[in-house]
Amino acid sequence: MPQERSPQDTSRAAAYKLWMQAPNPMVTFFKTMDVTNLVRISKKRNLKFNMLLDYCIGKAAVQIREFYLLPVGEKLIQYDAIAVNTIVKNEKGEVSSCDILFRENLEEYNREYLKYTRQTAKTCQDRDLSEDCMVIGTSAIIDTEIDGAVGMNSGIFNNPFLIWGRYRKKWFRYELPLSFQFHHTQMDGAHAGKFLAYLQKEILSLR
Repeated sequence: MPQERSPQDTSRAAAYKLWMQAPNPMVTFFKTMDVTNLVRISKKRNLKFNMLLDYCIGKAAVQIREFYLLPVGEKLIQYDAIAVNTIVKNEKGEVSSCDILFRENLEEYNREYLKYTRQTAKTCQDRDLSEDCMVIGTSAIIDTEIDGAVGMNSGIFNNPFLIWGRYRKKWFRYELPLSFQFHHTQMDGAHAGKFLAYLQKEILSLR
């Protein structure tokens, strides 16, 4: 159950004071990932590449406590669960948003990913878990190759957010440039760098 936390009672007290009222508190990192292992698993086991990447994102995030504490409005909200959002092309030809609760078991996560993305595509209704989970946003621009993207600072959606395009083949490897945007109140650059390092590790070690 999400709970409001007093900034003074958290490790983010100084960051809250510095960044909550900043005109642009969002920071974006760019990183090129080696996704060769995900491409191979996707083809071998007939699993969606983006599902595998979302799973690795969730698995990396749950190892970093700062992901569980999110600025919402003027408040700091402590969560006990993390979800990964994915954008779904719906039956109207538009896009809908679908949140998937992160689960440690890949097969279970895949079942829920397929179930709820299909449901979202069919109903054209967003699936929103933000009342109960800290949601990591993602956007896959798979029609083109991109080097990264900077999201917008709306002052409303403060959640961490990853954006990527089509992966690239380089010799016998596959690379994927992506961007990671985060609110400076939630985490510092060191935490973001650790998350990206964990993400690469999870991608390489997935079986």
